[in-house]
Amino acid sequence: MGRPNLQIALDNSDLPTALAAVSAVGEIVDIVEAGTVLILQVGDESVKCLRALFPEKIIVADTKCADAGGTVAGNVRKAGANWMTCICSATIATMKAAAKEVEQIQVELYGDWTYELAQKWLEAGITQAIYHQSRDALLAGETWGEKDLTAVKELIKMGFKVSVTGGLEVETLKLFEGIDVYTFITGRGITGADNPVQAATEFKNEIIRIWGE
Repeated sequence: MGRPNLQIALDNSDLPTALAAVSAVGEIVDIVEAGTVLILQVGDESVKCLRALFPEKIIVADTKCADAGGTVAGNVRKAGANWMTCICSATIATMKAAAKEVEQIQVELYGDWTYELAQKWLEAGITQAIYHQSRDALLAGETWGEKDLTAVKELIKMGFKVSVTGGLEVETLKLFEGIDVYTFITGRGITGADNPVQAATEFKNEIIRIWGE
């Protein structure tokens, strides 16, 4: 069991605040994400800026692509992204087209996805999945629980590298002890903190405490 990555999700509504946030903590986190909100607001310029700031890091374009996979993936690859997300309702053809253009496709799990469908993603060569508690669900009062842990463990058993995201706090990480999580993705847990550097460091230290160096 490897140590999970720590990924920062930049879902700012403008580029200057996103770059200010990531500049403070970029050397602490393992993976940097141009979040969906940011991409919708400023396009692939966000990816270009992140690549310029962090030439050696993995950069994710969180496009939640649903169609035109090859075109979208080609565009974000040219901008500097290593990985790109597709929404789970996208067709297999869309995911496969996108996968030809970037290093990795991550399937974002929302709504009524099934394990049967997940098996088809694996058969198509898609091996990364992101398990969500959505922002809207969290605002409606949902919290991480046994059903989430069961789903994450089942996806890992199937052969996916599973990342988890959605309202994560440092205290949340211990729920996943003993589970081979690939990446913990947090946005506001770091960027919304009074001291983002301290918050990022606490996330990283808790990962190391639970999963080791």
